[in-house]
Amino acid sequence: MTDSGDGTACDWEREPDPSDSLRTFGAVVQALREHAGLSRVDFGARVRFSKHTVESVELGRRMPDESFVERAEEALGNTGALRKAAGHLTRGEAGLAAWFRRWARLEKVAVSLCTYECRLVPGLLQSEGYARAVFDNSVPPLSDGQLEAQVVARLERQKALYERPNVPFSFIVEEHLFRRRLGGREVTRGLLDHVLELTGQRNVTLQVMPLDAEFHACLDGPVRLLETPERRRLGYSEGQQNGRLIIDAKEVSLLYQCYDTLRSQALNPKDSRGLLERLRGEL
Repeated sequence: MTDSGDGTACDWEREPDPSDSLRTFGAVVQALREHAGLSRVDFGARVRFSKHTVESVELGRRMPDESFVERAEEALGNTGALRKAAGHLTRGEAGLAAWFRRWARLEKVAVSLCTYECRLVPGLLQSEGYARAVFDNSVPPLSDGQLEAQVVARLERQKALYERPNVPFSFIVEEHLFRRRLGGREVTRGLLDHVLELTGQRNVTLQVMPLDAEFHACLDGPVRLLETPERRRLGYSEGQQNGRLIIDAKEVSLLYQCYDTLRSQALNPKDSRGLLERLRGEL
């Protein structure tokens, strides 16, 4: 798609959630352009796109089409770098926070996953109603389209629990999260039914951290851990509007120690299911 004859930019749809690959591709274009001593106006003239389109591509806001890539290659020395980079371009994953996408991709190939949560029932265990209640509490409020994208993305991630029966999923969740009636009584009832169904699978283990526990190995907050097919262990920590992939072996080892200790402090899986069934009966 090229710019119109009057020199204004074509109405390309702005990427609603730019991916890391788009940002990286754009940074490479910008670096090569600046190395060649070209302004965005000059470069735009050579590739026959407006400076606004050039800027949008460089900032990762637009998915470049084939003509842009080819003309940019010719204008910047035919190194082949842009053609190769363009082959790895992907759009942003709708409904997933930018800081979470890398971890979400690792989840898809992990050979084991462990999750401790003290804020919300983990996304992999959330019922649709509970997920909607979570996103309905977003500040600022989400549009209908944004909320639907978030819910769809969350439920899509859950398919792994069914589609990967040989992968062990371990969860430790604070009791108060199941007692909090986020979204109301019916939503909570649906959540408990959903969690009981999911944890009925052999590859999904849930342990509840009881309210009256006297010891607690994860007071520093929630943590996620996984093992890659190459047997590398990684961790992930998330806070307000940010997340951090943890790759340092010593730090990851410490997190595994904390998680393993917490396992011994939480209710065993059978008692945890019994607690959820009692809570379900109280609603």
